[in-house]
Amino acid sequence: MLLVGGSGAVGLEVLRLALGNIHIERVTAPTRRPLPPAERLDNPVVDLASLMDDAPCWRADAVICTLGTTIKAAGSQAAFAAVDRDLPIRVARRAREAGATRFALNSSLGASLRGNFYLRTKAETEQGIRAVGYPSYTIVRPSLIDARRTEPRTGERAGLFVLNILRPLVPRRYRPVKAASIAAVLLDAVVSGTPGEHLRNSEDIPE
Repeated sequence: MLLVGGSGAVGLEVLRLALGNIHIERVTAPTRRPLPPAERLDNPVVDLASLMDDAPCWRADAVICTLGTTIKAAGSQAAFAAVDRDLPIRVARRAREAGATRFALNSSLGASLRGNFYLRTKAETEQGIRAVGYPSYTIVRPSLIDARRTEPRTGERAGLFVLNILRPLVPRRYRPVKAASIAAVLLDAVVSGTPGEHLRNSEDIPE
């Protein structure tokens, strides 16, 4: 299995679950910073965008993509789109050409081509990967992700604080979602490999 975005909040949870799953033989997780070593983990330390099209890590039967940044961290809308849209689509194409048949994407609640820049970019990512033609393709659209971040996201933390206080009053669709819960849905999707396209919105993710 190929995991991209393995050093992020959701990616780390995917990695933890995958390494403990008897159905996963090996996990290849290219990252810019080394991950803690583990059995059945291949961790090429490399900038994913610089990987050659014939790099060995593309050869996997399944792909989970949890790549994501913020416009503030990226520095511009163009840089954000390069990470959140262009790179996932390139990964999807390269892995499909190398034989992958299952793809699971962590997207965002509200992703729409008619949305704001962020939501439109997420929808374009979904659309671009859809065009690659995976026999099994799962899109997970969580609400605000409840997780510890390595980088500060002040607005996100403030939103989580308010939403968690008001949780009983907030519709299920808009409640914060644990990173581990998202990871479990992503992993289950590629392990089962159910044919067709599948959409899991925030309210479909177990709390």
